[in-house]
Amino acid sequence: MRESYSHRIREQKGIIVPEAVIVAARRTPIGTAGKGSLRDTDAFDLAERIVSAVAADVAALGNTAEIDDVILGEGLYGGGVIARHAAITSGLRTVPGLANNRHCAAGLSAVQSAAGSIRAGMDSLVLAGGVNSASTSPKSRFRVGADEWIDPWMPATHPDEPDAPNRDMSITVGWNSAKAAGISREEMDAWALRSHQRAIAAIDEGRFVDEIVPIKTPHGLFSVDEHPRRTTTAEKLAALNPLHPEIDGFSITAGNACGANDAAALLAIASSELGLPALATVRSWANVGVEPAQTGLSPVTAIPKALARAGLSLDDVDLFEINEAFAANCVACVKLLEIDPEKVNVSGSGCSLGHPVAATGARMLVTLVHELRRRGGGIGVAAMCAGGGMGSATVIEVAG
Repeated sequence: MRESYSHRIREQKGIIVPEAVIVAARRTPIGTAGKGSLRDTDAFDLAERIVSAVAADVAALGNTAEIDDVILGEGLYGGGVIARHAAITSGLRTVPGLANNRHCAAGLSAVQSAAGSIRAGMDSLVLAGGVNSASTSPKSRFRVGADEWIDPWMPATHPDEPDAPNRDMSITVGWNSAKAAGISREEMDAWALRSHQRAIAAIDEGRFVDEIVPIKTPHGLFSVDEHPRRTTTAEKLAALNPLHPEIDGFSITAGNACGANDAAALLAIASSELGLPALATVRSWANVGVEPAQTGLSPVTAIPKALARAGLSLDDVDLFEINEAFAANCVACVKLLEIDPEKVNVSGSGCSLGHPVAATGARMLVTLVHELRRRGGGIGVAAMCAGGGMGSATVIEVAG
């Protein structure tokens, strides 16, 4: 198993640094906001379900250590600490909670915070991830029918700028990424189609079963991601109108963009000194800032930075999860970093599974852990852009 550069240096100085290992990794199925199975299940309820499930997973390992903290990414709930609320409702009444908000990367950042605290020796066992309910967030508005639209409340991610509107990510993230990397409409649609096909294949092959916690809802038991569309075709994607027809050449459509979604995802991060069986090891991470107009390209900076901190290169990576906020930003990052597309989003991503904003980063890590284990181990990277010109990447390793 590889060791990070920082770990080796500390060992040389005689400083004992525990590894941060993932001992449980679970998520809810992903619902379609406004009309899906989780439309009446709010973020507090989702958080309670996932915290209870992961706490039970950890207890089943024979763990006797106390859970030190619960850290949840939350992006659209306008304040409060859902993590503490979930700790109480899950029976973990003596466990505090922390709200983490790095916009789209909130769930990923929550895991990084947990791993950092464990490697610093401050905590031994932390539950970390994210929760998102676009259906029930404040001021969410949906119309269901032939003229259906979704307009969830979105706080400003950065000061409004001419080339980077702070409430229109189709321009700030999607269109700007496409222009910067020379991504055509055909390339975006092809990537979106591939995303749906891969997600459907993963569902049909049962690859998500071990990571999903079924949820009882007022509408029945929900256990399978409902956002991927089996009927998506290249022709249907090509027929969709651009979101901004008034902009010359604009090629972002509802078909090559992510959905609005509901879900929660959580990982149990433990100190290696507890001796619990590890699913994976958190090797390193990095967060970066770029110009807001280049938000979609931020993983191009974050991924190499995170890998360098682990003493690794792009060639060492077996699988990537790069969030498809828009197909354009994902394709641009793959193109600019010269990554083999066959290593990226092998089970779908935002265009198909959906983008439950504050939960997506943790969801990607959960899927990455299980897929690497299914393949016999390896190095994985989860990366994403985040509103306001931020980027985040986390490197994990699953032992072979």
